[in-house]
This record gives sequence, C-alpha cells and structure tokens, in this order.
Amino acid sequence: MKVAILAGGLGTRIGEETVARPKPMIEIGGKPILWHIMKHYASFGFNEFVVLLGYKGYLIKEFFANYYLHQSDVTFDIKTGKMTVHSNESEDWKVTLVETGAETMTGGRVKRAEKYLGEETFMLTYGDGVSNIDLSKLTAFHKAQKKTLTLTAIQPEGRFGVVDIASDNSVARFLEKPRGEGSWINGGFFVCEPSIFKYLKEGDATIFERTPMETLASEKQLAAFKHEGFWKCMDTLRDKQDLESLWATGRAPWKVN
Repeated sequence: MKVAILAGGLGTRIGEETVARPKPMIEIGGKPILWHIMKHYASFGFNEFVVLLGYKGYLIKEFFANYYLHQSDVTFDIKTGKMTVHSNESEDWKVTLVETGAETMTGGRVKRAEKYLGEETFMLTYGDGVSNIDLSKLTAFHKAQKKTLTLTAIQPEGRFGVVDIASDNSVARFLEKPRGEGSWINGGFFVCEPSIFKYLKEGDATIFERTPMETLASEKQLAAFKHEGFWKCMDTLRDKQDLESLWATGRAPWKVN
C-alpha cells in the first residue's frame, strides 16, 4: 500500500523556519519531520511513498537525490572522477516526488497524484504531524468499515493549564496540558479507496477537508479510527520546540528503533 504525504503548504504560522525551506523539511533531532513520518510508516512495512510537493519542493527533491550519498562512506578519486561507496545505511524506500503547484489546495494536490495512486487503496497524511498510531490496526479498521475514507481522530492536548477553583478560592485541581474537552478532531493518517478521486471535483481549488469530506460524511462513507495515544502537529514554533525536547531527552513516543 502506498503512502501519500502532503508536503506543499507554506507553514506560515511557524515563522522564520519556513522562509528558507518547506515545513516538512524542518528538522527534529537533525532529521526533517518528513523523515520521521516516513520512518513510522516504514516500521509497519509501508515503504513506498508519494510526496506531494508545493512550496520550495525542490529542497525536498534535493534531500532525496542526495540521501544515498549522505548515508554512505565514500571515496572520491579526484583525478578520474570515480566514486566508490564502501557502506550504506539508507532505508529501503521508493519515493515518488510529485509537483502539485505552490498554490494548490490539499484535495487538489491529491488529485494531481491520481496517476500514481488511483488503482488501489492508499494511505494519506500531513507532512507536519507525528504519532505513535498503530498503522496495522488502522488499516484493519478501514477494511472492516468498508468506507471510502477513514480518518484518524485524536484528542489534542490543551494549550494552557486548567485550574479548578474551589469556593474558598483554593485550587482543587490543576492539569498542565489536558486533553480537549471530550472532542475529537481530524488528525490525518487517512486510509483512502481509489473512489476518493471522484470527490475531488474542484481541481486545484479542492480543499480535502471541506466539500469532499463533508460529502463523504453525508453519504456515510467516512469512518473515524480513534487514536488515544501520542499525536502532535508541528503547527507553531512552540510545537517544534516541544518535539525537539522530546527527541533530545529520549522520550519521543514516535521514535522508531
């Protein structure tokens, strides 16, 4: 099963980090967050990727074009121009990089990749979110539901601490980062049937999360796989710092050995 990754957005809310590079290339622990996402999928045996490019997509192309070399011990014979590779630790991945346009919306990006994805069930996710979701359980759930699209539903942590104040003004309870108030949101990590493409009718202007998903829901063709484990989207500089801290301290739940 192929994995499509949306990697073309501007990422304006993360500030200066995206001036020089696309958001999926922002590094956590010295590796782009895109690499972290791919490592997670590969750990479940999903090794074929279709990356949907947009803003500064050439930098993602350059990363993968040079990946083999950067992972290797090499000797260069300067006189002859010969390069000898002594060892290599590159992942067993096949990566297709698709130019989908700098201004194209999420659904439009998926539509542009139809010729690479449209013949079988495929997975789809955002290029800025990591999780420890069990992808085997997700795909099994999707097959059992027999819907056109399955999304992963998550309960994000709160941005601020919650204080319960008693009548005498003492703090009865304090939670630093509580889960959302019982609400579930779209966390990406989709599983899609090829029939999804007939819902992407607005060309490059198609926003995947709007008309297509709303229509699928009305037709009862949208299922939700509830994930109660770790999930975090790198939406702001603070999110990046949180992820970097988890990685640096060895507490990254998404880390693959």
